[in-house]
Amino acid sequence: MNCKESPLFIPILDDASKVTSYILKERVAPLQQSFYYINNPTDISEHYLWFYCAFPPSGSGAYGRTLAVLDFQNQTVRHFPDTQFQAASPYVDPQTADVYWTTGRAIWRRSPEEKTMPQCVYELPASAIDNRETGRLVTHLTRSADGQRFAIDARIGLQYWFGTMPFNGKGDFEIWHRWDRQYNHAQFNPKDADLMLCAQEIHTDPLTGIRSFFNNRLWIIKRGQKPQPVFSEPTAVTHEWWDPAGQHVCCIRGRDQENPGVWRVDIDSKHVENIWPGEHWHAHQNQAGNYLVSDSVDEASFYRGCASSVKFLNGQTGKDVCFARNPQYPCFEGQNYHIDPHPRFVLGDKYVCYTTTVRGCVDLALVCVDELVSATA
Repeated sequence: MNCKESPLFIPILDDASKVTSYILKERVAPLQQSFYYINNPTDISEHYLWFYCAFPPSGSGAYGRTLAVLDFQNQTVRHFPDTQFQAASPYVDPQTADVYWTTGRAIWRRSPEEKTMPQCVYELPASAIDNRETGRLVTHLTRSADGQRFAIDARIGLQYWFGTMPFNGKGDFEIWHRWDRQYNHAQFNPKDADLMLCAQEIHTDPLTGIRSFFNNRLWIIKRGQKPQPVFSEPTAVTHEWWDPAGQHVCCIRGRDQENPGVWRVDIDSKHVENIWPGEHWHAHQNQAGNYLVSDSVDEASFYRGCASSVKFLNGQTGKDVCFARNPQYPCFEGQNYHIDPHPRFVLGDKYVCYTTTVRGCVDLALVCVDELVSATA
């Protein structure tokens, strides 16, 4: 796949870095966004790239966005209005390019081919719900290392259930742990099918509206055991993910805290490293672990639709570059559809995918990693 030669993309040069991003100009929706940074939107054949769509004022970042797929081989874009999903739930099977998402209390799947129909993979049993209200089923679907199960972090009644649901629809729903306050961002370890990461979240009491902030963000759950904190003492961080080897949890230490940057924590020794000091918001690394991308808030305080920038760190040279700058977008769309850049490596780590507002609308963008490496040589 070559964005430079595709008629579906338009090049946008960042004047300061001289790095070119390629923005998807073919539009099937008013808002076109990259996936949340946890999940890869592409298949291993690099034939397809899925992305989020929104049709304001319908839906929100919590529920109601839909999915479209970019077909690189045929140079087409297809939108599927039957894919309204919760949160950032969509997951792409790397082998088949089928996309999975949650709606209600079920996981659904569909092919990227136009003439196919969505299929219900698995629905949380009514007997497990027992008449309670079902909120979010999962923040973002992640798959176990053996490929057999999805991690879930469902809000059921006034509780938050962490457990698993079968990937292929065959098998039982499992509960690993129940919390009485909000935890979310369940993520299967990429190497251990019996290990899951979860995040203590800001909790709003449903009766009083009183908010409780978190002070010990990161926890891991081993199947059949009680949750254990990742840090040796209570620590406030955000936006976490597993490193490719599954030995470390990476996360963001905020700019208003001591020693801000991208942190990496060994889950056994509890040793903490600041692998990219500075101001960051979300971050992601390539499979080799030698390159990082991140975004950051470019204003004094955060708000939905705030100005932001996107950066790249070359771990081989220690140099970084800011290669994209997103103007503020404080309108209805910016406030309601979670339009943060959310950069991540895609297409065999040859590109970085992110969301941009540089054209005065919400767009999907790609940038060549080779160009970023050259800019940080």
